[in-house]
Amino acid sequence: MLAWFAESKRDLPWRRTRDPYRIWLSEIMLQQTRVAAVIPYFRRFVEAFPNVRALAQARTDRVLANWAGLGYYSRARNLQLAAKEIVSSHDSHFPREYEAALALPGIGRYTAAAVLSIAYEAPHAVLDGNVARVLARIGALRGDLRAPAMWRNLEAAAQELLARNSPGDWNQAMMELGATVCTPKSPRCGECPVEKWCRARKLGIAEKLPSGRKKRATVDVTLAAAVLLDPSGRTLLVRQMNGEGALFSRMWQFPAMETKEPHSGAALTGYLRDIFGVEIEDKLTPLATARHTVTFRNIRLEPYLVRVERLPLVSGTRIVGFGQIRGMPISNATQKIADVAIAHGLD
Repeated sequence: MLAWFAESKRDLPWRRTRDPYRIWLSEIMLQQTRVAAVIPYFRRFVEAFPNVRALAQARTDRVLANWAGLGYYSRARNLQLAAKEIVSSHDSHFPREYEAALALPGIGRYTAAAVLSIAYEAPHAVLDGNVARVLARIGALRGDLRAPAMWRNLEAAAQELLARNSPGDWNQAMMELGATVCTPKSPRCGECPVEKWCRARKLGIAEKLPSGRKKRATVDVTLAAAVLLDPSGRTLLVRQMNGEGALFSRMWQFPAMETKEPHSGAALTGYLRDIFGVEIEDKLTPLATARHTVTFRNIRLEPYLVRVERLPLVSGTRIVGFGQIRGMPISNATQKIADVAIAHGLD
């Protein structure tokens, strides 16, 4: 495995260092995000925040702006909270002790093991979806891998297999094998360095393992959003208010409400009047719709242009020039609405 990894590993920016800060950052960014998508964000983030102290001292809005587009924004918030704790309690060094690492915000068993093994060569085996799939196929294990008892058995197996003389490279080799060879569909068994030990391969069931998990049913959601615009080309952005807008990740967004039916201009009119004191009358102009997906939600973004003489001053809102939006911490959904408005002739 180690020889295969040395020869076949992908050249990734976080593999050129043993700096625990950069390894930790990469592991957080890679959660539920493809490697190709992470690389440019990783490079920009370490340029903006080159060390844990810089991250801890930064304004949260600036951190979120550099994260915007990666999604799952609680990761960025926890990253900064952990950075502050590392600075205040660990002399600006990522802790070497497993329990201390696990106590940091946003750090779970996998992340703690990954950072400590790769940065410090600590003997902790990692277990994520890729590694679990490799182990399930090697042992021809059937059943739901995420079931608690099964996951504990997999953790024990991963720890037993760990190369104690090189735990960092071993963990990366296992993850790399699952990501590039022992893939969920059409595994390339002929290229696998451990093929001769794989029971699933011998039984001809590699492609049938691991057993599929029952997916949550997709929910269709419509979000009606108001792009308010004053004569100076300024618009109104808001953070989550009164329980609305959670699908925008609690970042800056256009005023929006969740509805059960499409074509919700009338409901949006009432929402703007009740929450922001904006009387629209016949000023609502529908813009092109857009699609957005968040986990099990299939979202129809339904934006409306609302021209007003004066933008409302309400707590928790911010008035900005429309061209400033791109530089703010906004979600992908908000960016899609802004793009629709720009296509309509706004900027």
